[in-house]
Amino acid sequence: MSKSAVWRTLFERLQPLWSRYANSSYLSGLRLLDLRARHVPSLSEINRFLAPRTGFRAVPVSGYLAAPDFFAHLRRREFPTVPRLRSAEQLDYLPEPDLFHDVCGHVPMHANPSFANALVRIGDCASRHPDKLDEIARFFWFTVEFGLMREGGELKAYGSGLLSSAAELEHAMTCDAVERRPFDLDEVLSQSFEIDRLQNRVYIVESFEHLYGLAGRLEWRLSGRKLAA
Repeated sequence: MSKSAVWRTLFERLQPLWSRYANSSYLSGLRLLDLRARHVPSLSEINRFLAPRTGFRAVPVSGYLAAPDFFAHLRRREFPTVPRLRSAEQLDYLPEPDLFHDVCGHVPMHANPSFANALVRIGDCASRHPDKLDEIARFFWFTVEFGLMREGGELKAYGSGLLSSAAELEHAMTCDAVERRPFDLDEVLSQSFEIDRLQNRVYIVESFEHLYGLAGRLEWRLSGRKLAA
């Protein structure tokens, strides 16, 4: 299967699920970036549309970055993006990021100013607390990677791990075994997570402004300051 065929297969699997379960900012981001099934985009194409909107840019990396480097990129309004696309044998599961996960999972959300500002705030928090990266990674996992939000009285997905995987998205939104919990910072920071199974606990924010505020509360918590009720 060619690279373009892999991209098209993944994209077409997810299109009906995005229409049903993705938040409106994500859908707007797909249109803004002109992402479509029959065209594998270059990072320069993405940045031409994205950078004027929020200042964020997709920058190429070879694979996983160490946490300090990853969060430093966010602080600079850069998203580390793997240009490699998975093989046909890895359509259903890939243990590391690839072009589809990064571009179709993460990048459309970067066109939303409030979400983009929350990413920068998380990056700032990591720069101030390099000894607390485990807690920051948990926060990132249960928000940016696997978060749900309320929109128009319904639950919608905004986490990239959901939006780039048909299995994860359908499981999170429809499976009775999944706990969909209001976001609780203390609870999230005490949660472990596993990358090699479907997620059975996800957390809900009320808006991207709420997410930005939660990133600020994370900073206060890691600084040892008492949070207001």
